[in-house]
Amino acid sequence: MFINEYFHNIDSKGRVIMPSKFRDEIGEEFYITKGMDECLFVYPVSAFIQMTEKLNKLSLTRRQARAFSRVFFSGASNQEIDKQGRFLIPQSLRSYADIKKEVAIIGVSNRIEIWDKEKWEQYSNDSSLNYDDLADGLNDLDL
Repeated sequence: MFINEYFHNIDSKGRVIMPSKFRDEIGEEFYITKGMDECLFVYPVSAFIQMTEKLNKLSLTRRQARAFSRVFFSGASNQEIDKQGRFLIPQSLRSYADIKKEVAIIGVSNRIEIWDKEKWEQYSNDSSLNYDDLADGLNDLDL
């Protein structure tokens, strides 16, 4: 399970360090793709396969299903961690998430999210995202 948040700089080639706490669980190979809220989603191979299977079950006659699959898969990139613990964030994905120099790498259960650090700080400090209010909206999950 991926938890916590880490902050790192991107080098001139678009590489960033994968937090050491995430390296064992993510494995040598993983997928990075467009996420929601202008961030990137990073999945271990097994979680990416599960997501693929779920998306493949959606009806092709549903416009939203086709559109979501197109965005999700067209932006996906298979990546590996190098000997220094770094991985490449492709330019197209850096542009999508408006990533500049510093990133926030956060654990979100079965995936990792990568945010531009400034955007993550704005998002996490947003007063409209009151934790109690968010929990109230999920009361059917019996948290």
